[in-house]
Amino acid sequence: MPFKKFIAALFLSFLCFGAEMKAQCDSIANLCARHIISTFISDGQQYRSLLLNSEEYAEFHTTFFGETTYRIAACSGTSDGNLIFNIYDENRNLLFSNKNQKNSPYWDFKVKSTLETIIEAQLDGTRNPGSGCAVILIGFKQK
Repeated sequence: MPFKKFIAALFLSFLCFGAEMKAQCDSIANLCARHIISTFISDGQQYRSLLLNSEEYAEFHTTFFGETTYRIAACSGTSDGNLIFNIYDENRNLLFSNKNQKNSPYWDFKVKSTLETIIEAQLDGTRNPGSGCAVILIGFKQK
């Protein structure tokens, strides 16, 4: 019987932890949404990942369509600059890194032709040494 109680307690802790992490990611996504200003329309996706330390990476795949202007917003925690994000083409050529821009929480760019990309997100260990939820939001300008 003690083993069953242990398993039940362990299961309940995972449920509580999962609910807490979802709430944390929801809060971060809401804060991050302030960077998708009125001139941009959200693509409707919230790219999220729990990163346990600054050595882990989250990887998201997306398509950017030609002749469109985009804004990528990247957040973790309650202040800007905690998340490093890199954008690569499908051959892993680096197209942009916010690390070169003092971890700017967003980047605006126009794509000339349709492009398959990989977005990597990593906690900045110097600003956010613990774990956290990484959130990437993408908006586009309507033509």
